Amino acid sequence: MRNIGVKVSYDGSGFNGFQSQPYGRTVQHEIEKAIRHLTGEEIVIIGSGRTDAGVHAMGQVFNFHTASTIPTERWAIALNTRLSKDIVILEAWDVPLEFHSRRSAKRKTYRYSIDLNKFPDVFMRPYRFHHPTKLNIAAMEEGLAYLVGRHDFTSYTSIHSTKPHHIRTIYEASFQLEEGALHMYITGNGFLYNMVRVIMGTLLWVGQGKLKPADMGRILEGKSRSLAGPTAMAHGLTLVDVEYGGWSAPEPLDDHESDFRDEDEE
Repeated sequence: MRNIGVKVSYDGSGFNGFQSQPYGRTVQHEIEKAIRHLTGEEIVIIGSGRTDAGVHAMGQVFNFHTASTIPTERWAIALNTRLSKDIVILEAWDVPLEFHSRRSAKRKTYRYSIDLNKFPDVFMRPYRFHHPTKLNIAAMEEGLAYLVGRHDFTSYTSIHSTKPHHIRTIYEASFQLEEGALHMYITGNGFLYNMVRVIMGTLLWVGQGKLKPADMGRILEGKSRSLAGPTAMAHGLTLVDVEYGGWSAPEPLDDHESDFRDEDEE
């Protein structure tokens, strides 16, 4: 038995999220179907985290155990020939049997993209939220800084979150401005359901002058979803990267962090 790690990118526009669902098209189902056609095995892949319907990925990671003798370097091309064009396997590599793409992950980075043009860029429309009115980007940057560190993010997650607590650590967060677009990059040890999208929706209120930058901290401390802004549209969000830091077996987690890598979802 072998354990194969895989990096995959996908356009989430046509999917009902990454994780298999009883209804709708999902990335996981499409990949498992391709593996079944390739090897004849009924395999359940383990994703590094969930992405919601419409959310994209540049560097999602999954792993699976297989008895197949297909050379590791052939997995990417073999799967790509059996997948639709909106899913692309980027690379595959051998990992120890105990490697678990979700529990072994150390850091994850998401990007939220906003189209600032008066009229939307037709080619980027599926990947950027169009906001044609002026934003105070300096205020948004100041507000975002309040979220860096280890905090209870109850205010910035969906009321439908099933987690027993909402403590997460944000290592770094910043904005990058390019011609016609604003990108927020945020890196943490895990993300709650809709967390990045609620953060972005609230920062848009800061950019519009409806909130002050310091309100981001006040909302955080309030621990109530009702204090934060709206949930930003899914199509502006992309899972950029998952890092394993020179992989080692998952470290024991303390009582406050025991669920970080068990059900990461966005």
